[in-house]
Amino acid sequence: MVSAVGDIETAAGVLLAGGLVAFPTETVYGLGANAEDLAAVARIYQAKGRPPTHPLIVHLAGAEFLDGWVAHVPEPARLLADRFWPGPLTLVLRRGPRVSLAATGGLETVAVRVPDHAVALALLSAFGGGAAAPSANRFGSVSPTTADHVRAELGDAVDVVLDGGSCAVGVESTIVDATGDTPSILRPGGMTREDLEAALAQPLAVPSTSTIRVPGTHPSHYAPRAQVVLVEPEQVAAEAERTQEQGYRVGALLPASSGTGANVHAVVAVPDSTTDYARGLYAFLRELDQRGCDLIVASLPAAEGLGLAIGNRLRRAAGPRTSDRPVTMRR
Repeated sequence: MVSAVGDIETAAGVLLAGGLVAFPTETVYGLGANAEDLAAVARIYQAKGRPPTHPLIVHLAGAEFLDGWVAHVPEPARLLADRFWPGPLTLVLRRGPRVSLAATGGLETVAVRVPDHAVALALLSAFGGGAAAPSANRFGSVSPTTADHVRAELGDAVDVVLDGGSCAVGVESTIVDATGDTPSILRPGGMTREDLEAALAQPLAVPSTSTIRVPGTHPSHYAPRAQVVLVEPEQVAAEAERTQEQGYRVGALLPASSGTGANVHAVVAVPDSTTDYARGLYAFLRELDQRGCDLIVASLPAAEGLGLAIGNRLRRAAGPRTSDRPVTMRR
């Protein structure tokens, strides 16, 4: 159910009043607040349990609204904005006077993007400002790609949830350090490296050597409750069955092209298309959590196209957990 005009106007009023609005983008659902309201920005960090040093992305209704939010737009950044906005691309630039250090995690840079979703753009246009908006979930957990995901995870911490259906891309935006004349990819995402390189007519290093902090780069991130274990594609079924024999309830993200099954607690067939895989990735992880899995066995797709972003998310989902998120073995 796409949000109606009245819902948009109500949500814009909530942003202006310092409230939190969850809204859909083409990538994932964001948890938005007025980026110029320090108290509202602080509510984002509180609702998510997010470290205050972890910067936020400022969402704008169009590239023409960059004035004041950034200090300078180098030519490569302008080229990328003209080519890919609206779209799943975030540019990191030197911050302008409208951006507080609270929204940038204390950095002198700001991450900005223009989302490619009718509901998000309508909200931003009605609001008339910039919305600081990380993903609308608890920090470090699986990102939401439906309004129901947001409600289930954040509940009453959000004042308004705009429902724009399922997100079309399914993984977060690609973040590019565009502070200078040589852009670099800080986080792979919904805009592919190949498309960026074609537009710039130059190769981009992945991972980047830049030291700028950006969202989504914590060692453990995008993580389900279940522990994630990564193996080679041809080993998923065998490793899942071996691990289940040790007493775990195992879920397998099994490549559809493997032509094999796995005798384990739960199996999700992974689409051969990386576009379809990216769109469904977070829903697959949530499904295996809901089905009671303790451990998820998966493999990485080829590091090309959206496979680069999928691999990044799975590696962080498999990253080291804090002590308050143990994996329980069931016997």
